[in-house]
Amino acid sequence: MIKIVFFDIDGTLLNKQSRLEKSTEIALAKAKEKGILCGIATGRGPSTIGHLLEEYALDFAACYNGQYIYTRSGEVILSKPLDKKTLHSLAEFADEHSREITFGAADKIVGSSLLRVGNTSFVRMISPFLPRKLSGTLKTGYQNVVRKHKKANYQENPVLREPIYQVVMVSPEKEQARIEAYFPTCTITRSNPYSIDIIPRGSSKFKGIEAVCEYYGISLDETMAFGDSWNDIEMIQGVAYGVAMGNAVKELKEVADFVTTSNDRDGIARAFQQFCLIEDEEEINEVMQELCIEDISSEMKYLTQKMPKSKDEKFNKVREFHQTFDKEVLQKPKAYDPQQASFRSGFKVEEIVEFLYATSNNDQVLFEELVENLKSDVEKAKEKVLAKNEPTEDVLTDQADALIDLLYFTYGSFVLMGVDPDKLFSIVHEANMGKIWADGEAHYDPITHKILKPENWEERFAPEKKIKEELARQRENSV
Repeated sequence: MIKIVFFDIDGTLLNKQSRLEKSTEIALAKAKEKGILCGIATGRGPSTIGHLLEEYALDFAACYNGQYIYTRSGEVILSKPLDKKTLHSLAEFADEHSREITFGAADKIVGSSLLRVGNTSFVRMISPFLPRKLSGTLKTGYQNVVRKHKKANYQENPVLREPIYQVVMVSPEKEQARIEAYFPTCTITRSNPYSIDIIPRGSSKFKGIEAVCEYYGISLDETMAFGDSWNDIEMIQGVAYGVAMGNAVKELKEVADFVTTSNDRDGIARAFQQFCLIEDEEEINEVMQELCIEDISSEMKYLTQKMPKSKDEKFNKVREFHQTFDKEVLQKPKAYDPQQASFRSGFKVEEIVEFLYATSNNDQVLFEELVENLKSDVEKAKEKVLAKNEPTEDVLTDQADALIDLLYFTYGSFVLMGVDPDKLFSIVHEANMGKIWADGEAHYDPITHKILKPENWEERFAPEKKIKEELARQRENSV
């Protein structure tokens, strides 16, 4: 059960206009009504996000990539500044190399006006569309600007007397390794190709999340996080349910449990619905944009590396099948509606009829008789249920009870046949997963919508011959 959710801000919680989508506002309110804690995990400082906590009643903020954490009431959960020696070394480096930097304190950000401009909503909005090679040009340009004016002399800045939680420095990606070697007591991360965030070594957004969870007494198994950039990778990997926005960098999508739609296309609300944090309600559906083909084919995808596993390995295999073909698997128990229940029952009836056909052993008359008996049994079962006159108090409980009885009866049928179904199950699962094509996707008939089989499927995966061989093996071993 998810009890706490963490959001990166830029590119995640906020859209390109630096506002929350209406669907996000509703999703947050609905989640909080259910007692789910919601807060921020960001590289920003407190001075730039206080209005978000107040306006949307967020519970906490983990700022400066987890170095300064506080609640909406102002209680400080964690304060982990850079040590003074490292801080002065960074200031000295910036002075000697004419490098633009800012210092992040608890109540302000001081330093380069150019970098502070770079943190405006407009620049954050356009930065994903700028070429990465521009970062080197920006660094050179900054240095030229500085040479024409009096040096900043960061070492003399009075703010260095205060606790500083994060330093931001202009630095292209190609020189990051050199900076890391120069400052071994620091962790260096980035949310864009043009500048780096410098914090104490061993620190990160995820370490901040651990501190928040300890404060509230919540297990990491009950956490969810949303992000879009490189400095979100450890966070997304570390929580129980890591969600990458549709606009996220490729590296983040590859490690996420779920990729939702973008920050401009209701990504947070759709993920909340997917993981059952909120219901599929008319109020939120009215403000959500319709999914387009790009959303479905490119963004909303399950990645199965970290999905929570059942102790039942056969259940895990069937879930793998549905994740692959249906793209939607609930994380929270939910009853079938009448249409869904009828649809699933139809599959079971089809298999029962095939069971009776096999039993008739090519005797058409006997097969017809067995089917008529089945119809009669259905009527008898209906009358028996109605005669009990027991009202359904909980649909989910009664549906699950009936299905587990059906599963138990199925195992009982195998027992009475003397057949061990373990290998047979693996054969059928392999055959079903073999319907994935070389591009990693299932293909469907455009008219019937049935799953199409790859060209070599019959030779590689057709289960009948393999089942026959396994049963022959079981007969031989039982003698």
